[in-house]
Amino acid sequence: MSVRKIILGAAAAALAVAYAVIPRHADLRAFDPAEMARLETAMWRDYYDKRYVALVCHLYTSTRTQFGFSPYQSLHVAFNAAEAARTFQPTQSRQEADAALPALMAYYRDFAPAAPAAFDVEAAARLELDWWQARREAVVAGDYGLTIARVAALTYGKAADDPGIRQFGIARAEAMALRDARGEAITDADWAAIEARLAGAYGALKASVVR
Repeated sequence: MSVRKIILGAAAAALAVAYAVIPRHADLRAFDPAEMARLETAMWRDYYDKRYVALVCHLYTSTRTQFGFSPYQSLHVAFNAAEAARTFQPTQSRQEADAALPALMAYYRDFAPAAPAAFDVEAAARLELDWWQARREAVVAGDYGLTIARVAALTYGKAADDPGIRQFGIARAEAMALRDARGEAITDADWAAIEARLAGAYGALKASVVR
């Protein structure tokens, strides 16, 4: 191999690494509601079908394209989120579910630099885990939807009773409740209805956080 090719190869590798790791100006408010709804629906399907590689890919895409993190940061977020989901999925109690907390904390710690204001990472992670578990305990969607709203309020620096934040939490919970109600009998039409509800939820969140 010629010296020229070695130099060009090394330069290309260096540029690729730089592209992947150089921090971007990520912003949690930059998302498109319809695209977030599409990606979240895909992630929910991945989770329930236990397609963890596909879940990582969709998480990476959402973090990279919707919030503007670097490729390296996006991959880190995706792995932490997928690990939290994979750890939580087989648990049978709140005590067992706590095993997912370290990965959730790492996930929110990665997100923190892109938030509009500093927030309590541990509090956000614990609230997230709380609504995950609440679904399994027959808590009604309207109630755990308020917990989802509290997570959003923390991460976006908004009041938990902000109408848009509240609407986001409840609508997202209702989308999840639809999935839970259908269970193994869920159809593509059901998933389309879920995506539509999520689009409404993220539309309300977007309107609130850009004000």
